[in-house]
Amino acid sequence: MKTLPKLDPKKYLVPSSLGKIIALTSLILFISSSVRHILFQSNALDLGWFDQAVYLISQGKPPIVSFVDFHILGDHAAFLFYPIALFYKIYPSVYWLFIIQAIALALGAIPVWQLAIHSGLKNNQATALAIVYLLYPLIFNINLFDFHLDVIAVPAILWGVLAARLGYVGWFCVAIVIILGCKAILSLTVVAMGLWLLIGEKNRICGTIAIVTGIAWFMIATQIIIPFFTGTDAAVQMADERYSYLGDSLGEIALNLFLKPQLVLSKLFTLANLEYLILLFIPLIWGLYPRYLTPLIAAIPPLGLNLITDYTAQKNLTHQYSLPILPFLILAVIASLSHGKGWIKKPKWMIVWSIVGFLALAKYGYFSSLYLKSLDTWQATREAIALVNTKGGVLTTSPIAPHLTHRPLIKLAIAGSESINLNQFDYILLNKRHPGWSSSPELVSNFIDQVQQNPDFKLTYERDEIFLFKKSQQ
Repeated sequence: MKTLPKLDPKKYLVPSSLGKIIALTSLILFISSSVRHILFQSNALDLGWFDQAVYLISQGKPPIVSFVDFHILGDHAAFLFYPIALFYKIYPSVYWLFIIQAIALALGAIPVWQLAIHSGLKNNQATALAIVYLLYPLIFNINLFDFHLDVIAVPAILWGVLAARLGYVGWFCVAIVIILGCKAILSLTVVAMGLWLLIGEKNRICGTIAIVTGIAWFMIATQIIIPFFTGTDAAVQMADERYSYLGDSLGEIALNLFLKPQLVLSKLFTLANLEYLILLFIPLIWGLYPRYLTPLIAAIPPLGLNLITDYTAQKNLTHQYSLPILPFLILAVIASLSHGKGWIKKPKWMIVWSIVGFLALAKYGYFSSLYLKSLDTWQATREAIALVNTKGGVLTTSPIAPHLTHRPLIKLAIAGSESINLNQFDYILLNKRHPGWSSSPELVSNFIDQVQQNPDFKLTYERDEIFLFKKSQQ
């Protein structure tokens, strides 16, 4: 039997210079997401959604997300929110989510370095690859898109692969549990990773564990947990919004993928997909060599789902949908370099390419443009929020919602909610000038007219088209 290499703490100890870079990256990411939130550019979906659930868990209350009125486990069966709630027990604050996200994204550089060292690369090459990972535009961009548990899956995948290569089956299993706890759909990535470990890495134990566990969790999550907590088929919403052309249920979608390949092919060969693939691969194209692309076997499920969907948000580097692909792109680059392949081999030029890619594709420019558009109502919004001084129900707009989600009831004044029962709320806080996602000044004006005609509410604050109504009984 082949003897697997054992972990040498000194060999895999990250150099202090890289540790400082990782710490600085964490700080930059945390500050960036926090400033965006302070500027009222975060949204109810997804930040407010997750913040409310974690807050309610920390308070020992059922984590019913009031935006949709179902339990948080009905949303991707993401059980990792429960341990995260322990931080809210220390002090309930949405900034915990920003801290966790920033640290998780930055920590991915550690296993990148360790995997590079394990593959025989020199210290300076490994350090350069860790920096390349940190400069990959998706890392910065996803940090600005509210909060998603997917960010925790990235370092977990990388550490899982390292554990598998070192023969640490127990730690590999821990990594798998963490990945599955982030989102049910990641079970498909775990299954594909198992196939790659089995075929490409010849690792029968870890490969089999990943395949069996991934399949089992996918079935449990989609057939038991999600339907139990939502009362609907796990794929109904996904089918309606993103894959409706393939069917109306998980089973129908799966069958049509094989029985009607023409439907899929018609979605694959599009200019949108070509653009997406260029964006995805160009930051790392210098280090990808055809012979050593086997790690991308594990990226097939998320990449395939992104390519065949009608949902354009899955085809860019600003949303979370490409995160499960990134670890395997990095692994493919490591494999190429470890065999002396790749267009660029010198660390300096790896970093230069990555800096250019970051400058071209990262959304840092939003801080001087998009994120300042509602600055004219910033002070008034802060003052109005300060007057919401109880845990009573709130009706508000999407950008304001994440600042008020520490309560059991909060809903959005958006399209489709025009006939909502206003009497269930204690506060109605609206921004007419900048109503945000799925709303408009006209829709907000309609809500204001409704509230003004309701004798139970009194206008307690108005400035810069920010309106706060409060139930008169309070």
